[in-house]
Amino acid sequence: MHARNAWFHPRGGLSRDGWESVVDGTLDGWAHTGLRVADLGDGSSRELPAAEVERIVVPLAGSCEVVWSSSGGSGTVELEGRASVFDGPTDVVYLPVRTAAVISGRGRIAVAEAPATERHPLQVVAKDEVPVELRGAGRSSRQVHNFGTPGSLGAEKLIVCEVITPAENWSSYPAHKHDEHVAGHESRLEEIYYFESATARGLDAPTDADPFGMFATYSSPAGEIDVTSIVRTGDVALVPYGYHGPAVAAPGYDLYYLNVMAGPDAEREWLISDDPAHAWVRASWETQTIDPRLPFGAHQAARQEGR
Repeated sequence: MHARNAWFHPRGGLSRDGWESVVDGTLDGWAHTGLRVADLGDGSSRELPAAEVERIVVPLAGSCEVVWSSSGGSGTVELEGRASVFDGPTDVVYLPVRTAAVISGRGRIAVAEAPATERHPLQVVAKDEVPVELRGAGRSSRQVHNFGTPGSLGAEKLIVCEVITPAENWSSYPAHKHDEHVAGHESRLEEIYYFESATARGLDAPTDADPFGMFATYSSPAGEIDVTSIVRTGDVALVPYGYHGPAVAAPGYDLYYLNVMAGPDAEREWLISDDPAHAWVRASWETQTIDPRLPFGAHQAARQEGR
């Protein structure tokens, strides 16, 4: 693979062992985060072996059953899920380290992972309990589901959230980085972006419509990287370091991404540094309102400025 594209993988480019995509430490230069994506549309199942990783099972579309077992016991979790990633939050389950599981159902699932050693309790976050935030303003408005972030979920390393960006809006903006440890200001986190795109709500698109967005990552003092890609459903972008953003939803198409983050720092926290050339943009949000198309789903959302 050409070095320029080593950090971007079109749908199916990371397929392995029955999974549509697998991101883990077998990839060169990757160490702290993992992702598995599978389509269970035929009612099939996928196994997760017990390992030194903590996981969050996220229904993308449809519902699933998670049968788990560990040295501390076993059980079954039914996740109601949702029709699609654009229908508001889903319920999720956090699986502690050294927990095996079998996931079965119909629809698409994602499993976020991070190597870990501390054992936290198994946790189920109901969809009605997922903290929902509206961030930014104007054409930088987006919706964030914080089911796996510090303060919402107990974990050792894993930080997970998902973002919906309405058509024509920008998210992951201003471009920012988290590749240096600066106490109280910036943390070191690898990040995975898993994308989906769909025709915007209320539009009647032709059958040959091709939903897409765009995503960029560029160099910081921590390393050289250059990714500028059209993104569609199933694509995966990896951010080992560097400034990343924007993620842009094209006119006519809404954009979704699942973020998986973890890193080597002792503290589990998401601290970022904006690109100094663009940080000023945040101040412009103070005179704008949130995009009235938000929120997606029936949840009430509270405004919080962020990426």
